[in-house]
Amino acid sequence: MTTTTSPVSYKKKDFESGQEVRWCPGCGDYAILSGVQQVFASLGVPKEKFVVVSGIGCSSRFPYYVDTYGFHGIHGRAPAIASGVKCANPELDVWVATGDGDALSIGGNHIVHAARRNVDMVVLLFNNRIYGLTKGQYSPTSEPGKKTVSTPFGSLDQPFNPINLMLGAGATFVARTVDTQIPHLKKVLAAAHAHRGFSFVEILQNCVIFNNGAFEHITSREIRDDRQVDLRPGQPLVFGKELDKGLRFQPTSIEIVSPEEATVWNPSGRSGASAYRISMGDERGELPVPIGIFRDVEAPCIDREIHAQIEAARARLGEGTLHDLFHSGDTWQVGAAD
Repeated sequence: MTTTTSPVSYKKKDFESGQEVRWCPGCGDYAILSGVQQVFASLGVPKEKFVVVSGIGCSSRFPYYVDTYGFHGIHGRAPAIASGVKCANPELDVWVATGDGDALSIGGNHIVHAARRNVDMVVLLFNNRIYGLTKGQYSPTSEPGKKTVSTPFGSLDQPFNPINLMLGAGATFVARTVDTQIPHLKKVLAAAHAHRGFSFVEILQNCVIFNNGAFEHITSREIRDDRQVDLRPGQPLVFGKELDKGLRFQPTSIEIVSPEEATVWNPSGRSGASAYRISMGDERGELPVPIGIFRDVEAPCIDREIHAQIEAARARLGEGTLHDLFHSGDTWQVGAAD
């Protein structure tokens, strides 16, 4: 994203706003907030360069709790607002805090276009598979059969896979992490920031009130070593408490093998085919659920391209004026009737 020419040093407390943090006790958002504040302090970016943008939802309270510039927008529009901020000033460090409902329901159109345009921002999608702020309706990521106040007999919808969606939209950096796995969270956020372009990070997050334990079958401390595989660039796909199991890609499947036979992970493939394949796994099946970096490729960023285009036009045509603009093209004068 952005870089700084003068060294700056911060601590986590420098990014604590002092506002009372008002999430439910035990909410996964507390862990995410702490992780983000720690990462911000470590990046060497001046505080005045940070902008945190949000929409509507529990996650969207984020700008109040981080001592940076911020913008609390309307439902689903955070990527559009953030795109405007970044295009107006490409030197800013723009982050978006959103949820599975905010981003993938009313905001679905905005997030896919921000991805395809490769706007240089980091989008953090807090996925708890429920609408928490509005008291427990099913969301675009809720699993089939989910019983909620809006689906009392069970959801009939097929959910979005946020990773698949972003890969399909052309996002140049796609990753997944977990709210309470702070070292992994911080590592992924730092990698997302280092990427030049649209960075999307899905964070598996627990809503203790309306969907408690939604990801326990993946994130529980007792089983997560066997239920997760970390996608680390240039490293073999190994998992298990003793790292004694591996994954190997076959033409039509992914199989469990010994660590020595495991496929070495490469997120820089242009097609993203391997990332899409591994993200399609059944999370309650035999294969572990992937976290880490799915895709990391380079592509032009529209925010930089816009300013380059303007400079090229200015060099070719000279500095324009409002007078010239108003009097260009087809014009006519309205006067008194004869």
